[in-house]
Amino acid sequence: MRLFWTLFISFMGLGSLAAQDWAKPRLESSPRHLEWVKVKAGNREVDSFIAFPEVKTKATAVIVIHEIFGLTDWVRGVTDQLAAEGYIAIAPDLLTGMGPNGTGSKELGSDGARGVISKLPPAQITSDLNALVEYCKKLDACNGKVVVCGFCWGGGQTFRFANNNAEVKAFFPFYGSGPSKAEDAANVKGPIYGFFAGNDARINAGLPKAGEFLKAKNVNFDFVTFETGGHGFMRAGEDPKGSEGNKKARSEAWKRWLELLKKV
Repeated sequence: MRLFWTLFISFMGLGSLAAQDWAKPRLESSPRHLEWVKVKAGNREVDSFIAFPEVKTKATAVIVIHEIFGLTDWVRGVTDQLAAEGYIAIAPDLLTGMGPNGTGSKELGSDGARGVISKLPPAQITSDLNALVEYCKKLDACNGKVVVCGFCWGGGQTFRFANNNAEVKAFFPFYGSGPSKAEDAANVKGPIYGFFAGNDARINAGLPKAGEFLKAKNVNFDFVTFETGGHGFMRAGEDPKGSEGNKKARSEAWKRWLELLKKV
């Protein structure tokens, strides 16, 4: 199993993920209000990182679903970047309670997170995300609108959550697996705006079938493939050591994302 993950990381260009030294300083120097909160979800309390914008009016809330590596500094940094653009952004640690002595992503580390994330009960993930939606809607600073995005594993969970919550205003999956069966899209209302990488045949192979299922439900599924990017380009494109192709894809995707958020 260790060999499998070593090869997987190498194939996906994720070898430098563990450090993410470039992500933390920027986060620590942010002028915005950042804090940890606990969101009640049934019998669970989900540790979540929230960033507030410096704006005069109430803002839309963005729920950010982390990658297979858990809630990392980079994911927390995404919430701050969204706050800089005027949005409330919150990233739940869906691995809360899965670490040693009931801890989460930080204590598990990226290797540990990969080892346990597949064991998360789907119903628990849905419950956690539903709780985040309700939490955001009740925030004094929120205008009542909530959208959801996710990266890699989180992108797949974004698609899945679209089939489980009709109150979310829009879904933004980044290089995540879409519905593979008709029932996976049976309750989707959308809209869904996807972001995919040109160099990601594993994920892209499922797009035609996913599109068929969503079209059959009259869901607005609008996606763009950023040809120069590889899987994980939103993170890799911020890494100072990342490839120019990923940097280009990340820049183009970020611009599109902000344009779409303004229309929610």
